Amino acid sequence: MSDRELILSLQKGSESAFRQLVESYQNQVYNTCLGYLQNEEDAEETAQDVFIEVYRSIKSFRGDAKLSTWIYRIATTKSLELIRKQKRQKRFAFLQSLSGNGKEFTQTPASFDHPGVQLENKENARVLFKAIKGLPENQKVAFTLHKIEGLPYQEIADVLKTSISSVESLMFRARKNLQKSLRNYYEKNFKD
Repeated sequence: MSDRELILSLQKGSESAFRQLVESYQNQVYNTCLGYLQNEEDAEETAQDVFIEVYRSIKSFRGDAKLSTWIYRIATTKSLELIRKQKRQKRFAFLQSLSGNGKEFTQTPASFDHPGVQLENKENARVLFKAIKGLPENQKVAFTLHKIEGLPYQEIADVLKTSISSVESLMFRARKNLQKSLRNYYEKNFKD
């Protein structure tokens, strides 16, 4: 079934078309969410939210972008929404701890093990994903979609609703920021 036929079937409410959509895109959506959230449970929940959103809004899909681009955009948006929500909750908990409500603020660092990374490279992956997480949001989105998901610049430009030259600029700045961050980390931790 082509994307166009799949979209038409989805817009008619076909359950088998929805199953096919999930089967076709579940790995990409999960990996996109995991790349942002760096937590398997959060990525699984967010991936489910992505497919619920796709099901709810497929009737309004106009076809301005490819189906996969639209789904990546939803996955990116849902992941970033969860990150913002978690940051708000941490700020709120921190402010409550300052006001003496008897609740202590504890921030535990996320334990992240990307499934595709071999055991001996887990520490390097953890450091890299922490550095990626520290990028400004638009750089993080562009870098994750290109380097982790393998999307071409044109598709990233469609997801971000920007130009290819803007994506190139974001990627250049992301690489420079990551180089600086990783250089600082390795100089600090592995100095003789």
